[in-house]
Amino acid sequence: MIHQYDEPVYLISIVAKVLEIHPQTLRQYERENLVTPSRSNGRIRLYSQKDIDRIKLILRLTRDLGVNLAGVDIILRLKENVDSMEQDILSLRQEVLKAKNSHTVSHDKALVAKKSIYDMIIFED
Repeated sequence: MIHQYDEPVYLISIVAKVLEIHPQTLRQYERENLVTPSRSNGRIRLYSQKDIDRIKLILRLTRDLGVNLAGVDIILRLKENVDSMEQDILSLRQEVLKAKNSHTVSHDKALVAKKSIYDMIIFED
């Protein structure tokens, strides 16, 4: 059976065994809000593959690079911000390309020619 990347299916004991860490370490990461596993109706922690990958990153930062948990928290928040901005940039690039190809612009957007380079100006109501 194949599970979705963010589907919570792994028990804490399985994750601890796979990552070769103590379950208490996983509980500490949860207390520090570094990882947020889902909970079953019986309040059992369930981890997704996405959670496991995040824990692997935490372990790499702490073990290999010597970063403390406060530093890990900052790094993870910055990474999330960068990932979000990269998605925004990709979306905006696609909008610009679409507008260039269709030669039309929606009423709330305008293309401004500037030395044959197009900048998108977004007007919000």
